Amino acid sequence: MSAPQSCHSFRNDAIGCDDATALAERVRRREISITELTQAAIARAQAVEPLLHGLASANYDQAIRTASKLDAADQTGSFPLFRGVPTLIKDNTNVSGMTTRHGSLAVPSVPASDTSPFARQLLAQGFLCLGKSTLPEFGFNATTEPAHAQATCNPWNLAYSSGASSGGSAALVAAGVVPIAHANDGGGSIRIPAACCGLVGLKPTRGRLIDNEAAASLPINIISEGVVTRSVRDTANFFEQAETYFRNPGLPAIGRMEGPSGRPLRIGLVLDSINGHKTDDITRRTVEETALRLEKMGHRIEPVPVPVHSTFPDDFALYWALLAFGIRANGRKLLHPAFDKHKTDGLTNGLDRMFRRQFWRLPTALWRLKRSWHDYAHAMAGFDAVLTPVLGHTTPALGHLSPAVPFDTLFERLREYVSFTPLANATGAPAISLPMGHTPDQLPVSVQFMGRHGGERTLLDIAFTLEANHPWPLLCDFNRNNLGSREQNTRDSLANPV
Repeated sequence: MSAPQSCHSFRNDAIGCDDATALAERVRRREISITELTQAAIARAQAVEPLLHGLASANYDQAIRTASKLDAADQTGSFPLFRGVPTLIKDNTNVSGMTTRHGSLAVPSVPASDTSPFARQLLAQGFLCLGKSTLPEFGFNATTEPAHAQATCNPWNLAYSSGASSGGSAALVAAGVVPIAHANDGGGSIRIPAACCGLVGLKPTRGRLIDNEAAASLPINIISEGVVTRSVRDTANFFEQAETYFRNPGLPAIGRMEGPSGRPLRIGLVLDSINGHKTDDITRRTVEETALRLEKMGHRIEPVPVPVHSTFPDDFALYWALLAFGIRANGRKLLHPAFDKHKTDGLTNGLDRMFRRQFWRLPTALWRLKRSWHDYAHAMAGFDAVLTPVLGHTTPALGHLSPAVPFDTLFERLREYVSFTPLANATGAPAISLPMGHTPDQLPVSVQFMGRHGGERTLLDIAFTLEANHPWPLLCDFNRNNLGSREQNTRDSLANPV
């Protein structure tokens, strides 16, 4: 059997294996210019894009012009933490002058006239946008395989899915093109691609960051904004910096975090979901081994039941179908006057049909989904966090979840696969995905920690602890012989954050 074909762009250039925090520090020290950093990221993108297909559109010329202006500006005074660090924004979020297609042929290719509220919050941290990352149509699928374009491949093994809906961001961060990229999550779309691509993916508490327009219009806001990264400190620093732009006074501040606290925690353990599908052996073993590691560190692990009504999978599926119905029925108002519902894919169309058959269930389903916030808060009263799988089984091969698969088959496959992440969306709770194992096909296997509402600091504490005591491999680790000592030292330092 031939070895799995991976694809990454790590090399001994201006970026090396550095994370966003390290790159920003090197810019501040003038060890590297923002132009050099931007050029290196563009060269990396051009090298891997023919294999990964993670870019929806590029903004290279504008990025270079912006980098040159930043380098020529007065270098005295204070600057945003991530000044000059290259990033990508998911192609369901407006950036002025760039198109937003939502992963769909139904949406015309027209440049946006403004920048969305969350994109402004992200870019205020100093990031430089290189372009838009891919997603499946309207973010409905758990794999980034748009019907009209090439699938976004997993850089660990190109025959497999990169997850979704933030699959393009995850693939390009894991492959080393950029160290951090925008992601958002309406049913697992930060955590799922992070899990597939071996990254850190934190879905924050509802209202932690600025909502985009779509989230504000929903009967239940299930969408959270965030990022995918290769290091816990990048995730922690992103959220700390985001609070300097906007802080929700109804939530405890995350603030500055630089490493594990060592505080013993009481952590619940869930191995199987309530949808009737048993977690596969590799995923289950990874979760159990993570629990044992935490116990050896002094944390208390206790099995707990899933804190929701048994109808939750059906209720959430109906809500998911409602979103597809809403887009097909109102796409011209919601997205663009030239929206064409006849160009939506098989999954969107199937969800629309499903909602039309079951719409009479919606009032009761909405009541239970809204009630899940209280049920979850009550169940979490005695726990600091709950450990679960991210997904029901390991990352599938490309094609398994393609929108070309007959709807009934695809829908059942999605229910089996996406069985743990939606609870955090309905309840508004924070949850984080961390890579804690690998399959024989060289694919990451991740675990999820769910926290109390407003409990991101606890989740980051756990993440720092596991990163320090069980550093997960990155694709740059497989190219260490071609890297200089600075990149090796930076990667090693992530296992011992200060």
